[in-house]
Amino acid sequence: MPEEAHLSRSRLARLMADGAVKKDGATVTDIKAKVAEGETYEILVEEATETEMVAEDLPLSIVYEDADLIVIDKPAGLVVHPAPGSLSGTLVNALLHHFGGDLSGVGGEKRPGIVHRIDKDTSGLLVVAKSDAAHHGLARQFAAHTVERSYLALCHGVPSPGDPRLAGVRGVSFEAGGVLKITTQLARHKTDRQRQAVLFDGGRHAITRVSLREAFGSHAAFVECRLETGRTHQIRVHMAHAGHALIGDPTYGGRRKLPQDAPGAAEAQAFRRQALHAASLGFVHPLTGEAVRFESPLPEDLFTLLAALRGTRGD
Repeated sequence: MPEEAHLSRSRLARLMADGAVKKDGATVTDIKAKVAEGETYEILVEEATETEMVAEDLPLSIVYEDADLIVIDKPAGLVVHPAPGSLSGTLVNALLHHFGGDLSGVGGEKRPGIVHRIDKDTSGLLVVAKSDAAHHGLARQFAAHTVERSYLALCHGVPSPGDPRLAGVRGVSFEAGGVLKITTQLARHKTDRQRQAVLFDGGRHAITRVSLREAFGSHAAFVECRLETGRTHQIRVHMAHAGHALIGDPTYGGRRKLPQDAPGAAEAQAFRRQALHAASLGFVHPLTGEAVRFESPLPEDLFTLLAALRGTRGD
């Protein structure tokens, strides 16, 4: 296929199933049929249809935008994509309004090209494709795990190479510089479909690296998490598996609390979302070939919590 057509294998399979592929005037529907050198195929690709999702005039924090992509600094509480229970008020609804008719036609429908997501209650950077070329180019980089994604988080306990407990946790090791490496498989939990579970057989391979930025006694820490892979809830479930669940995480944090007399204990107890922020995002621009990198400062709620843990209360 000509590269400029930007047709994925799955899209081509759907086009064949719809009778849109012909060879010498005859419709080809068998996706396993062998092809021979010199054969010519005709593929009818219709104009992308309008999406049924509703455009909404919602505020957007735009870090960067050009003709092919946009980088958004998403606030905590904003759902990325419409789903049952969240059909409106999402990032996609806001992007539909912002883009107008300038949208990717990936999959046959005009819509923003969502190539990765961050959880509703995680804040920070997200890149979205506006063109088919950008969508495919970004998707390839995410699939190859070449996109730089760094998160800042506040967690229970202090991940340290000197902690003997961690030596007994399967899938956990330390690299040079005291970097905690968590390597497991992840899959949807068998009984709670809203959660992910750590596995060592089956599931999808997942690697997270954690660097300590600041320790608050032995009860909490400010850490940087880097994703080698990008699975649903990856940092949250990996940190909980290592015994360092994120402060405020309602799904994986359990009922864990900081010691009552510790600085910031009350603020941590009152924090109502996982203390996680997508702080940096780097990739190769799929059209220009230029390496680009974006950063987002800690949002106010995380900055305030960090100050409380330091005992400074933001002063």
